[in-house]
Amino acid sequence: FITETEYVKPGKGQAFTRMKYRFIKSGRVVEMTMKATDDVEVADVVDTDMRYLYSDGEYWHFMDPDTFEQVQTDKAGMGGADKWLKGEEDCIVTLWNGTPIWVQPPNFVELKITETDPGVRGDTSGGGGKPATLETGAVVRVPLFV
Repeated sequence: FITETEYVKPGKGQAFTRMKYRFIKSGRVVEMTMKATDDVEVADVVDTDMRYLYSDGEYWHFMDPDTFEQVQTDKAGMGGADKWLKGEEDCIVTLWNGTPIWVQPPNFVELKITETDPGVRGDTSGGGGKPATLETGAVVRVPLFV
């Protein structure tokens, strides 16, 4: 997908567009220059509401609640959403030719804190927080009283 665009109209010559895009599967960033007459093929992507079922360690499994069709994706297709899913959450899954390439987790999730360091009372110069590990393995900053 395109991450950055810049329209350039030089004093002499034809105008062009400079853009950066990122390959979703590999994460590689490429810069490209196009003229106004160049065409770009539109990708066949569809955002679908799906329910996260489970992870078997290598793949994450999702189900369409309307058709009960199941799809699976690897860590690259999760896009970091694996830190926020524990099971039975509704997500938006982007499918490219029927294959999941991106997962958007719900905006709000309730997760339990499994581990946190004891907070030092006088240590408030850095905002007064401490790291905490959630049940999914994600690490977030929490207030000292937690």
